Amino acid sequence: MKKFIQLIVLTMFMQAAVAQDVIPGRSAFGIGAYYAKGDFGQDSETTIRYVPATLEHDNGRWGLQLLVPRLEVEGPGTVLLNLGGISRAVASDEITVEQGLGDAVASLIYHFDPLPDRQTFVDLRLDVKLPTADEAKALGTGQADYSLQVDISRQQGAMTYFATAGYTYRGNSPVFQELRNGKFVQLGLAYPLSQRISVGAIYDYRAAPAAFSDEIHELLPYAAFQLNENWSFSTVITTGFTDASADFSLLGQLRYSW
Repeated sequence: MKKFIQLIVLTMFMQAAVAQDVIPGRSAFGIGAYYAKGDFGQDSETTIRYVPATLEHDNGRWGLQLLVPRLEVEGPGTVLLNLGGISRAVASDEITVEQGLGDAVASLIYHFDPLPDRQTFVDLRLDVKLPTADEAKALGTGQADYSLQVDISRQQGAMTYFATAGYTYRGNSPVFQELRNGKFVQLGLAYPLSQRISVGAIYDYRAAPAAFSDEIHELLPYAAFQLNENWSFSTVITTGFTDASADFSLLGQLRYSW
């Protein structure tokens, strides 16, 4: 789950950093769409369609977020969203189409005071993946996961730089075996082309999620559009450098804040 959550977090974070819309009492609702296709290092291809709805509120010091997704996976049942190819307790080569509720994620964010230069900002974030997806359908592991991360951003001239470092604790799944805890790192930048349009890129590293899986290295170019005072849209394309990534993936998110 962590890969897509990081994309959602970073696009929201980038919009906030560039548009400066983290305002006390601010709330937002977002709807996203994610499509990915590839063999993920397996013998057969898997197609993933993912539609998450997000709700967030920020009071200036604390932020709360909730993500609830709809998920569809077409493939042999050996690929999990954001984890890639994973060994199952009962192997199968049969191609199936499974759909339903994905794993929900609840997040708590703490905003530290800006550093003395007033251009560097630090957040602490806790994500809890709730096992709402059906593991029998290969839509999730059936276990809760916990991720703790630190986000740092710095504005220097027109450019905004940001970085994330964190660690995920994964629950032991009886269906998907040999899952591992692991670290993750993201490095990114955002550059405004105008008051309403910004572009940038994110480098994403995640440790191998299981004993026989690859670690993940991806480059995520993106664009964000502030449509008006309330509406914004962001899109991300993923380019992966290991077998754990999709051959092609695309994410879009529409967000309304008030």
